[in-house]
Amino acid sequence: MKKLIDQILKFGVVGIISFIVDFVITMAVSTGLRQGAGMGTSQAALIGAFFGFVVSVIVNYILSMKYVFERRDDLDRKKEFIIFVVLSVFGLGINELIILFCIDIVYATGHGFMHWLVLPLQQRALRSWQRQLLWSTIS
Repeated sequence: MKKLIDQILKFGVVGIISFIVDFVITMAVSTGLRQGAGMGTSQAALIGAFFGFVVSVIVNYILSMKYVFERRDDLDRKKEFIIFVVLSVFGLGINELIILFCIDIVYATGHGFMHWLVLPLQQRALRSWQRQLLWSTIS
């Protein structure tokens, strides 16, 4: 049982390190593309996430094979890495779809919804403030 708990903890640490690598590279690449190349937010985010994910998968594989999992003698390293990458590609697909959905759909509709909601409230607050100002000058 202790061996399983140790493996889970090591897996968590490797996951945190991989997340940090993914996040830093994603932000660096997407920021560089937006500011340096003038690329749109969603395109830059998708490209940044791709590069961050690829590098983090490689880091995750190296750290996992060194600290978390035991190597199988019946599987060569190349085949082992290919299996690891193929399984990770599913994660990449989910990751890219979530980014695309959040930036292109949620942000666009959320931004429009915000204006639809905030503008009438703002106008109502301004009218109320103007009435108070008008009544205070009359009295």
